[in-house]
Order: sequence, then structure tokens, then C-alpha cells
Amino acid sequence: MSHDVPISTYRLQISPDFTLRDAAQVLDYLRRLGVGAVYLSPLLQSAAGSAHGYDVVDPTRVDEARGGPEALREFADAAHRHGLQVIVDIVPNHLGVAVPHENPWWWDVLRFGQESAYAGHFDIDWAFGGGRLRLPVLGDGPDEEDALRVVDGELRYYDHRFPVAPGTEFASPREVHARQHYELVSWRRADAELNYRRFFAVNSLAGVRVEDPRVFDDTHAEIARWVRDGLVDGLRVDHPDGLRDPGDYLRRLADLADGRPVWVEKILEGDEPIPSWPIAGTTGYDALGLVDRVFVDPAGDEPLTALAEEHDAREESRDWPGLVHRRKRAAADGILRSEVLRVVRDLGVEGAGSDSLADAVAELAAGFPVYRSYLPFGADQLRAALDAASAARPDLADALQTLGTVFAPDSEGVLAAASARFQQTSGAIMAKGVEDNAFYRYTRLVSLTEVGGDPSEFAVTVADFHRLQQRRLADLPHSLTTLSTHDAKRSEDTRARIAVLAELPERWGRFLTAVRQRVSIGDGSLENLLWQSIVGAWPASRERLQAYALKAAREAGASTSWTDPDATFEDAMGELVDAAFDDPRVAAEVAAVAAIVDAPGASNGLGAKLVQLTIPGVPDVYQGSERWERSLVDPDNRRPVEFDAAAGLLAHLDDGWLPPIDSSGAAKVLVTSRALRLLRERPELFAEYRPVTADGERAEHLVAFDRGGAVTLATRLPVGLAQAGGWGDTAVDLGAAVYRDELTGREVSGRARLAELFDRYPVALLAVVR
Repeated sequence: MSHDVPISTYRLQISPDFTLRDAAQVLDYLRRLGVGAVYLSPLLQSAAGSAHGYDVVDPTRVDEARGGPEALREFADAAHRHGLQVIVDIVPNHLGVAVPHENPWWWDVLRFGQESAYAGHFDIDWAFGGGRLRLPVLGDGPDEEDALRVVDGELRYYDHRFPVAPGTEFASPREVHARQHYELVSWRRADAELNYRRFFAVNSLAGVRVEDPRVFDDTHAEIARWVRDGLVDGLRVDHPDGLRDPGDYLRRLADLADGRPVWVEKILEGDEPIPSWPIAGTTGYDALGLVDRVFVDPAGDEPLTALAEEHDAREESRDWPGLVHRRKRAAADGILRSEVLRVVRDLGVEGAGSDSLADAVAELAAGFPVYRSYLPFGADQLRAALDAASAARPDLADALQTLGTVFAPDSEGVLAAASARFQQTSGAIMAKGVEDNAFYRYTRLVSLTEVGGDPSEFAVTVADFHRLQQRRLADLPHSLTTLSTHDAKRSEDTRARIAVLAELPERWGRFLTAVRQRVSIGDGSLENLLWQSIVGAWPASRERLQAYALKAAREAGASTSWTDPDATFEDAMGELVDAAFDDPRVAAEVAAVAAIVDAPGASNGLGAKLVQLTIPGVPDVYQGSERWERSLVDPDNRRPVEFDAAAGLLAHLDDGWLPPIDSSGAAKVLVTSRALRLLRERPELFAEYRPVTADGERAEHLVAFDRGGAVTLATRLPVGLAQAGGWGDTAVDLGAAVYRDELTGREVSGRARLAELFDRYPVALLAVVR
């Protein structure tokens, strides 16, 4: 099987409920869809019952619940027989430690402490813990240790099991605990007193030191076997920004991959460049934000901002940079305080001076313009952040100067320990402060609050979109492009429907007023987010929306939170969701607005899909998103996929059916399959990028480009187009060549009127006739 960059990928979430053997059953359908490679979620042994696989507990073997090694071999062989490459997601940053006995390395560290053969595998500050590893599992009562028991040679705390060091088990439970290499502490101490690095603020995911060659070898031995045995054709790296030296790691991984492409989950901010790593590119969040925004009406910016401001008692709706700084600072001072203090300890400063340095580290991270630097790459971003922090906090001038001096590489490019650790930490503060907090508070148009996007950038002009795609072709031609992922806050068609509100700000304002008169929870900003999400995902079950509302409210952390939930508020919020089903007036309002956004939302969804599949890069289709994908944040976006239904629709299409745009999603299967097949069968048509413009009074409603013989045309701002009376005489000049519309079979050339091209669908994919 070829190890070249695939023409496209299709993401499958492998789980105990959808194993590798289940996945093998859909390979023929994926081949017929036009897919080039199957892109699998993590496969290594994860925690019992894990639905996502990012909590690996044993990196030396394939997860038995996902099928085990034999199922992987069978799957890879079947995929290759179908002409499909296999890409697998790997997780080098951390291991799952929620249930210690499931992770043999962690169990060994707990039992033997610093003498364990695996003590150096985990990123632990033993000195700060007085030689003990702090585990935040106890309740916050004064007598929690009274619940400790010694059972079968283990220390137990309710359902929690911990090993005991040899020869220490013959004493009272408190005494046994005192003799261990670990210390069980209140879960509330995790924010500031932990002495092991975590994935973000997740106590159950412990950071791994893959910068150590031995640890790299141990954690990648099974992955190396996959490569050696020809099971995989490429790798996707989860969260490289958490690693001490991502560049060094990726160079070693490239050697292991032996010529196979590697993609990294790297979130780029704005025009941020990517270092010269040996990778094929990113996983595509940078493409997602651009595709979304070219379908957003810029005229909705001010009215939707004013509307959000009207309902926002916290006054967070107009100053996005200020909100970002405050929420990042809150994360640095709160749930990630342990990580900030670890940076300070690496500076070697204790006592009174450490307080000002901790303040400076938090302030610097709060103002850092990107997720992290990779010094010396990104030194300009560090300098800009230092200057901004010094201007905002002149009282920290001395401490910030110290950080600037210590964080800078020496004359040989070597970084101090504190510098390397700050780079690991700043990305976590960005993620927890922005993606998982500020995104839930900035609610003027929630389709913009997506991973990798800047919500303050409301829309992208067609001209800017073309310029950025031309740059993408030059700089990142093999990066993935995507519209939906397992980490997306809302899936692609939910966002496509919400984007319609930018064309209907007054109608949305009337809706908010009407429903808030019937049911309100006293948090207008959150209510705006919830109602937009409900309308975007509609129709959705009560259970799905209740689960989403609870997660969104706790992530926002304004009226309730994960650590201190407000039961009264959450009950009221549950009643708000119920009102969409049970209150006739509210239900009627929801149904009315959902009906209004349905057709233009479908137009946006088809347009965004075709554009994403045909712009420069390797298009990725998230499982099930070849049909309408109206999911919300995880775990909602990991629901089972109806592959049989999709396969049935595809078979009908292949019999010549031109489907209506309806709830079946058949029209989207048509767009997806025809684009993927054209990419696979005639890749030479996608070697260039040239903007295509229309002439006529409705030209602004078109986004179109020629990839070198394949021409994509998509409708944008469909509400305004309909209000203006349609396309009129607007047309594109295709020149003398004859093109075939891959969607309808129509042949066109010369001056093509858009009213005719789009008479059945709001998109067209033209391929030059051979």
C-alpha cells in the first residue's frame, strides 16, 4: 500500500460500541463514497469504558475492548484490499491514571516511588511533594482519612484502590497511608498543589516525558510495530503543544514513521506560521474557521453584537480581547495554578519573590497571543507578550524582566527548564481560558466560537478567502481540511444554520424577546447561546439538549460551574430546555425560527461542504457528516452513525437519482461523494487555485474557484439573495472549455448563468470534460 499523502480521509471513532471489526464492515461503503484513507481515533489500551480513547492506560498494546491486535490486523488488511490507507491518532502527551490499577506504569510508581522503573516516565516534581506523589482523590471533609481501609494488601478509599509499598501494610490505615510514596489529598488541592503535570486541568491524565528517549521508545513501541508490520500509512498526533520540545519529538516520530505522513493537532491563531517540522500539516481547524466565515453576512456584525450586549449583564459582548485576557488569567490563577507554580519552581526562586514571579508568569500567559512558542521560533511572540504585560502591569516590571531573561535561549539555543515548562503551560491556559470558557461567554453568534477560530472576526470577504487559500496551497498543501471533529463545539450543519442568523438579526432579536418573556434564568448571555444552539441542532431530543445546556453552563462558569454547581440555577436551566418542548408558545417560537433557517442553513451547509472538500489540502470527513451533521459538543458528536442508511442513499444516487434537499441528507451525500470521487479519480484537476468571479448584480453571493480544471461554485448569504429576487442575470465566464457538473450531469461552457447552474442545488462542481 502507498504511504503517500492520501487524497482524502474519513474519521471513524473507534470505541467499545463500534470496534475495529464493526469499522471493517463499512469499508466498502467508504470506498464507494470516494474516500482515500480511513482515519481512526486512538487505539491503544484506554481506561475501561472509554468512549474516546484519549485516556490511554497501557501504550504497549491495542485496546481489547476496541478489538485488540488481531482486529487491527484484519481491519488494516481489509482497508488495504479496498484501496484505502489507514491513519491512526496517537496521544504522546499523557496517560490515563483515573483508575491506578488499570495503568501498570502508574501503579508501579505509586508502589515504589522514585525507585520505580517508570518514575522518570511521568512528569513529577518529587521534591515539591516531599518525596511523595500527590493524588487529589479525597473529599473535602476534615476526617476523610477515616474512610481509608487496608484490604487484600491494598489501601482503599471507598471504590479507589492504591498499592502499598512492600513491608508497609501492617499498621492502621492512616499509618499505612503515611508510609506510602503517594499522598492522598483533597480534590480541591489539585488547582494549586499538585506535583505532576496534567493534560490541561484533568487530574486523571498525567503528563508523560516523551522528551526522554527511553520514554519515547517505551510509549511508541507498539506504534513502531504498526509501522513495521505495514498496518498504518500515516499518523495524527494529539496535542503536541503539551510536549516539552514538539520539534524534537516530531523529528523522532518522523524517523519512526519511515516516510509515512504525520499530521499534528496544532491550532494556529490568525496568521501564525508553523515551525519547519517534518509533518504533512495540521488537522484542519485553520481551514474550518475560514470556510465558516465566508458564509457569514458581515452586515450582521453590529446588530448581533448590540443584541448580545443588550442581554449580557456581565458586559462581555463587545470586548473580546479583554474577555480573553480575564478568562485566561482566571485559568492561570485557578484550575491551572499548579502548572504556573511549577514554572516558578523551575526558576529556582522561593519565598517572597516567588509570589511576584507567579503573578508575572500568569500575566504573561494571559497575554500570550498564540497557544505557545517553540523558542527560538516564536521569540517575537514572547517579546510582544512581555511588552504587553509590562504595559498592563508596571508593578511587575522586575519580575517580567527576569522572565524575559530566563526564557530566552542561550547562545547555543538551549532553553532553561523554566522556559521549556512555560511553553508547555501557556497552551493549556489558552485552551482552558478561551476554548473551554470564554467561548461560552461570547455569544453574539455562537457558530464563530469554534476551535481554531477568533470570534472577534465576524466574517471573511471572498477576496480574503481566495488570498488565504492561495497561501494555503503554497505553504500547507497537504494539511487536512475539516468542518467537524470530535473536539468541535458544534458540528458543521449546526453552525451552518446558526450562521443564517447573521442575515436575520432583527428576527433573532424578536425571538429572544419572546422566549425570555416566557422563560428566563437570569443569565441572558448564556440564554442567547443556548437558544442559538437549540435552533441550530433542531430537531434534537430533550435529553441531548439538557446534557448540552448543563455542560455549556458549567464551562462558562458564570452562573454555575463544575467545581461548585448551583443546583437551583441548573434546575431553572433544565426548565428552559423543557420549555422548548412543553410550553406551547416557546415551542411555536422555536419551530418558527427553525423553519426560517432550515433552507438557507441547508444552502450554507452544502456550500461549506463543497468548498471544504475542494480547497487546497487533504479533506477530512468526520463520521456521518456526509449527511446532515447537527451535533453539539462532545459527547453529543460521538453518537452512533447510521452507516446503513447512508449507504442506501449512496446506492440510490448511483442509480441516477437527483435527490431533493430534505431531512434525509441525500443531497449532502451527493455533494460529498461526487467531490471525493473527482479528487480520487482526477487529482490532476486540483493542482492550482484561481479565484472565479461572477458579473452581475448578485455577484457578491458567489464564492467560486478553479483548482486547475475542477471549478467549485457555491451560494453564500442565501437569505439576502432570496430577498433580492434571486440571481437575475448574474453569470460566470467559463471560457471555451466544456465542463460537466458532477452533481447533475449538465454540461456547460462559455457564459453560464448562475440561475441555471443553481436551479436544483445551491452548489455546482464542474469538471472539464476530457
